[in-house]
Amino acid sequence: MGAENQQERLVKLGWVIGFVDGEGCFSIGFVRQNDRVDRKGYKTGYQVSHEFAVTQGARSLEALYELKSFFKVGQVVINRRHDNHKEHLHRYVVRSRRDLLEVVIPFFRKNRMYTLKQQDFEKFAQCVELVNKGYHLTREGLIGIAKITETMNRQKPRHELIRILRGHTPDIPDMG
Repeated sequence: MGAENQQERLVKLGWVIGFVDGEGCFSIGFVRQNDRVDRKGYKTGYQVSHEFAVTQGARSLEALYELKSFFKVGQVVINRRHDNHKEHLHRYVVRSRRDLLEVVIPFFRKNRMYTLKQQDFEKFAQCVELVNKGYHLTREGLIGIAKITETMNRQKPRHELIRILRGHTPDIPDMG
């Protein structure tokens, strides 16, 4: 690999880190999934979702495809807007646990961001790893993940979720 290619790779690497540092989001979500007539719900009653996303307006769509090309995982999706904005939003998203564990998380552990987003990333990575180990399948594990997410991003309160989990979920066995 020549010096020009090496320099170009370093510039691209810096662009990816800076772009995600400014526009990216690492998020963990909880979706209520009770038993229904047509399917069995989750043991704890909640599904834990994980997502790495970068959002841009339609005029900057090419930047999202650059990220997709760089990471070689994920997809670019459109969030159609029906409000007073002039353009739709587009998102580069990675939701696959395998892609997060094998590509995204190792990349950002090796290539740190410069803002507080690095702390959000570390908590995100911890949550994804806990889910991968099955901790979300126990009430205590789910509460632990919810407590971590309380301190992420805009510090979303999860007190209500934790209260519900403590008082209203069935006793389920620990993963042991």
